[in-house]
Amino acid sequence: MLGWFRSLMPREDKFFVLFAEHSRTLVAGAEALNALLAGGDGVEARCREIVAEEQKADDITREVLAAIRRSFITPFDRHDIQDLIQSMDDAIDQMHKTVKTITLYGVGEFEPLMREMGGTVVEAAKLTAEAVPLLSAIGSNATRLGELTEAITKVEGRSDELQEQGLKALYQAKGHSDPMAYMIGRELYDHLEKVVDRFEDVANEISGIVIENV
Repeated sequence: MLGWFRSLMPREDKFFVLFAEHSRTLVAGAEALNALLAGGDGVEARCREIVAEEQKADDITREVLAAIRRSFITPFDRHDIQDLIQSMDDAIDQMHKTVKTITLYGVGEFEPLMREMGGTVVEAAKLTAEAVPLLSAIGSNATRLGELTEAITKVEGRSDELQEQGLKALYQAKGHSDPMAYMIGRELYDHLEKVVDRFEDVANEISGIVIENV
């Protein structure tokens, strides 16, 4: 009876607009991070771009949380909406943490496998940006949403492999000769891997929403 009643009530569809806006900050942040990992003179500018995108994402997250409080009928469970936007925000927050480490240590050059990991961040962000708008019609988009979330999980697996390879190479090159460089590099690999982990968290949230609403 409650489900029937809810189906007759107007929904607050602004959530989907906000999800899409947030996903664009994820892509912009990921592309800036990927460009940053090329090193050189553009590192500081790319760091500033990521910080700016993270601030935009925070504003959108606050707007979503406010919309949850004021909306009588939401497109799906309120807790699911909150968990989804928070997991998305965690992804760009982790990019920001990466920037903080780079800035703290004044890193200007990056290992080849770090650059490859930057590519996985962009791939995961773009898959997320494709998936999020499809939540506005979960039933008809369930199959594609499943494909996208599975693809994000595979990207996360590749990122793990790159991290392992990178840490091994870094230890062989710097572990004994330059322990400080090794420690900094290890921390950067950890941050990059966590960025893609956060995208997998988003994929898991989307999968849960699909299961509950199809």
